[in-house]
Amino acid sequence: MTTPMMAALSAELEQRERQGLLRNRRMIDGAQGARVTLEGREYLSFCSNDYLGLASHDSLKAAFCEGVSQAGVGTGASHLLTGHHRLHHEAEMALADFVKLPRALLFSCGYMANLGVLSSLLGRNDAVFSDRLDHASLNDAAILSRAKLHRFGHNDLTALEGFLTKSTAKNKIVAVDAVYSMDGDIAPLPELLQLCDLHDAYLLLDDAHGFGVMGANGRGILEHFAKASSRIIYMATLGKSFGVAGAFVAGDPLIIEYLMQTARTYIYTTASPAALASAVIEAIQLVRNEPQRRTHLFHLIETFQKECRLKEWRLSPSRTAIQPIVVGSNEKALSLSEYLLSSGILVPAIRPPTVPQGSSRLRVSISASHSLDDIHRLISALKQAEKLL
Repeated sequence: MTTPMMAALSAELEQRERQGLLRNRRMIDGAQGARVTLEGREYLSFCSNDYLGLASHDSLKAAFCEGVSQAGVGTGASHLLTGHHRLHHEAEMALADFVKLPRALLFSCGYMANLGVLSSLLGRNDAVFSDRLDHASLNDAAILSRAKLHRFGHNDLTALEGFLTKSTAKNKIVAVDAVYSMDGDIAPLPELLQLCDLHDAYLLLDDAHGFGVMGANGRGILEHFAKASSRIIYMATLGKSFGVAGAFVAGDPLIIEYLMQTARTYIYTTASPAALASAVIEAIQLVRNEPQRRTHLFHLIETFQKECRLKEWRLSPSRTAIQPIVVGSNEKALSLSEYLLSSGILVPAIRPPTVPQGSSRLRVSISASHSLDDIHRLISALKQAEKLL
């Protein structure tokens, strides 16, 4: 049946396809790792957020299975009914201790955590200040909160200060990515915190891509800058460096208690499997006890930055596991990604609206599971592609 709505949806999809913006899912077999199997062929993969190579670690698999043995698969209820298992509690305690914050609260995913924080803590008479390159979840959370939204240029502290100075909002939260997922650069935490102190604002840090990697012990952006403050509301995900799934928010005990009582994305959903919490507890121990994973990862990052000298495309000067190669148009990004695919290397093309128009790119994600040979193979393929495309 053709209706006006269905016709409009069809037309929009056709337009996306013409513009090179139509997405397709790739289906892999087996586990995540430096190499994945796609349609029966093995590829060297630079697509994964599994920065420490823990997603398929035997200890995590064993911890998950033990969690299933103890608690079953489904939790059967929300946390505030009967879905909150002892393993959830132990994971929250362990995460709070790991990041050196008083209390933590588990969420099903980072998107739900950000939605829960801003929609609970802010309302119509309040204001949220968001970096223009923030993750979509922070932007959606700001809109859902119904607070006045002020978006400032990427890492533009002068613009942020101007907004904060003029604001008469009752409550104010500055919301930023700690490590930006499309550029791999790091938020200027000390300066942001200074502005929040000066203007009586709180700072929501989305440390999805820094947690487990940044800092001497992998505790994330706070350890990286050696900063602590009761004004910080810290969110991190557990499906990237930690190789599991879910997210948590940590900070002042009063804020965490308030979120537990009011965050709709926490209250009105079935609790995540307790077996995941069991795996999170084990992941904390692995991150603590195997610092060589971070050492190796940063050696790979340094090598890639030093040796990947491209003439036509621009490698962003990222010090993180996210290494973007900006090529410009959607067509060029797709062509480069397809060329690498034909060479047995999987690197995703990132296009608008995820990134601004004219800045389509390949996002190389480096993992501790890669080897130096893997890095050199990718560099060689990129240099060859420059000659051919």
